[in-house]
Amino acid sequence: MPPPLKLIALDADDLAVISAHVQDARVQPSDIIWRQSEKRLVVGMSRLDWAQTLDGEAEPRRLVAALRFDRVLACKSRDIDLDAPDTILDLVGIEFHGQDAPGGNALLLFAQGGAVRLDVECLECELTDLGADELGTGLEVEGEG
Repeated sequence: MPPPLKLIALDADDLAVISAHVQDARVQPSDIIWRQSEKRLVVGMSRLDWAQTLDGEAEPRRLVAALRFDRVLACKSRDIDLDAPDTILDLVGIEFHGQDAPGGNALLLFAQGGAVRLDVECLECELTDLGADELGTGLEVEGEG
């Protein structure tokens, strides 16, 4: 197995790379952790290993990963049922819209129509693989590793 992926985004172009790696990731509302006092959002997910998939290996593999945003001023969600924490949401991608440079809004967009909007002082995002998802869904990520 190749070394774990660890990517950092400090601008919209970097975030587009992370967005490509988390496309079709499975996220549960219970694994979206907003730490307001730390100005941090952590999202646990089961993401497709796109590098392995694009290499033509027959069986797509999922990896448990953590997505972290720092310097978050506000976190708002739309159409995500927090009363159903075990629902599976399919992450479509992440966008960044700059406002009052270097700040702006990061949007996590889900296939079911839900979204999470982060107002950030500046863009600081990290995607880190934590290991193979043996069950194909495993979203048992606690905090950020």
